[in-house]
Amino acid sequence: MRISTRATWACMLALVCGVNAAEKSVPDRTLTYKKSGAVELKLHVFSPEDHKASDRRPAIVFFFGGGWHSGTPSQFYEHCTYLASRGMVAMSAEYRVKSRNKTTPRECVMDGKSAVRWIRNHAEELGIDPKRVAAGGGSAGGHVAAATGTTKGFEEEGEDLTVSSRPNALVLFNPVYDNGPGGFGHARVAGYWKDFSPMHNISKETPPTVVCLGTKDNLIPVKTAREYKRLMEAEGRRCDLHLHEGQPHGFFNYSQRENYTKTVIEMDRFLASLGYLKGEPTL
Repeated sequence: MRISTRATWACMLALVCGVNAAEKSVPDRTLTYKKSGAVELKLHVFSPEDHKASDRRPAIVFFFGGGWHSGTPSQFYEHCTYLASRGMVAMSAEYRVKSRNKTTPRECVMDGKSAVRWIRNHAEELGIDPKRVAAGGGSAGGHVAAATGTTKGFEEEGEDLTVSSRPNALVLFNPVYDNGPGGFGHARVAGYWKDFSPMHNISKETPPTVVCLGTKDNLIPVKTAREYKRLMEAEGRRCDLHLHEGQPHGFFNYSQRENYTKTVIEMDRFLASLGYLKGEPTL
């Protein structure tokens, strides 16, 4: 599917800006997980009220959308607040993007992997279970999350590769997961798309995944989502696909309250099925 650059960036800006206007929550704290030159990348952390460092809570880290070009962690503040209320340690990560850091999509994935590795490596001080670390995201942030769970390589030099950067579960909202010819952003990653595209790197190690997608998404076709599910199941991997009739790209954001509620309930039930949450959704 061919999309004009102007239309692509208009959708991406709407995805990010629409949620920032509605965002109300604030993180409990921020922690630096990576330094790249003068840039410090932080995790915006939301913890359960009764959380202790001695706990072994499940955790999740979200990556914002914005076409690998822009965006902010506040996009997922409300998701984090909800999951913290359900007992998880929830985080929204900063990562390098073109508008601020003059980087390529490659660095976005490298930062995503660094974040997952740092969280797992600091599980004791964070009070989390290193075997229950999920990654999530929307749009290009969904790509970053999916890439941490599928692709090999794109690891930051100097990190301890004995600590895995692969999450244990994936929560994806209208994710970019096909970067092949005709897929999203192919021209920007043409030199390495075969290694970079989540759809082309599914294996028996890919984590169980839930996907929420609108049927009127003009960036991520429904047929792509169905093909991803088929490829996952061919490898014996779980992929729950929830299609929302008539909804466009970015429909899941907090500013779209009804859709936000529906997709958060789908996320909740998926995580509960893995043992990350207990009981029924509270929304």
